Amino acid sequence: MDDDVTPTSTDDRFAEVWRAERRDLVALASRMLHDRAEAQDVVQEAYSRLATTDLDGIDDARGWLVVVVRRLCLDRIRSARSRRESTTGDPLGDDGRPTLGRAALDPADRVTLDDQVRRALAVVLDRLTPAERTAFVLHDVFGYPFDAVGEIVGRTPAACRQLASRARRSIEGDAPATAPVHRITRQQEVAERFIAACSGGDITALMTLLDPDVDGEATMLGRGPLVQLAGRDAVARRILGLFGPGNQIVLHPVAVEDQPGVIAFSHGRVMAVVRLDQEGGLVRHIHTFVLRRADAAVNRPAAPPGPAR
Repeated sequence: MDDDVTPTSTDDRFAEVWRAERRDLVALASRMLHDRAEAQDVVQEAYSRLATTDLDGIDDARGWLVVVVRRLCLDRIRSARSRRESTTGDPLGDDGRPTLGRAALDPADRVTLDDQVRRALAVVLDRLTPAERTAFVLHDVFGYPFDAVGEIVGRTPAACRQLASRARRSIEGDAPATAPVHRITRQQEVAERFIAACSGGDITALMTLLDPDVDGEATMLGRGPLVQLAGRDAVARRILGLFGPGNQIVLHPVAVEDQPGVIAFSHGRVMAVVRLDQEGGLVRHIHTFVLRRADAAVNRPAAPPGPAR
């Protein structure tokens, strides 16, 4: 794919976004796909989609493109994994565990996780309030106890239990599910950009997402604060130290009530929830809620619910 071939659009702003963001997007896709030619194809497709989209309806064109590029990369990784498994047979080893990614986390394993969580969230997305959705996803999907859910969202455990109960009744009800709305929200943009920066070890992209006066803290659930930091540089370096490449961490976006967030997995187990309090697309406060080691050793994502009937 020729780097200089620009998808056409009658909107002058499109050419500005092409010049400003294309190089960084190719770098992001290259880190995910390990193939520059494929990365250029993905970025070209993302810009082609942007060319047919009303730019007036997009608050942050860079964030929109990051989300689309990451999803297109995941689609290609999924397709490559399917082809590989169709030719090699059972991907499980003699011990019943996946043979992929034992020495290093395989990007295809990210797709498996993405698919599991996406199916679970798709069921509840259009039926539940943000509070119900958060309580249900954290407790029923990821196995957090209600006292931990309450600590994360600032509600009592009893209130979270009621919210999750209402969510289950809504999901199990006979009313047909609302057709999913395919839009990229500000929360999704922020979470996806955070994940992309962490997975690529891109401190510049991460600092662009953070408010200059951002502050961050980490809390051990049930135990209290672990560390507190202030300032964009200190917070960004700490975040990459925890979630950057080489740490065997998988991050997945999840809304925490009305704020963006991510779930952090270590070796297939949930280890933390990160809440990103944002305003105007900039993260002003980061709160990481870490599971106690004893809890993390037994905590695994629950089987996602099946499609609503």
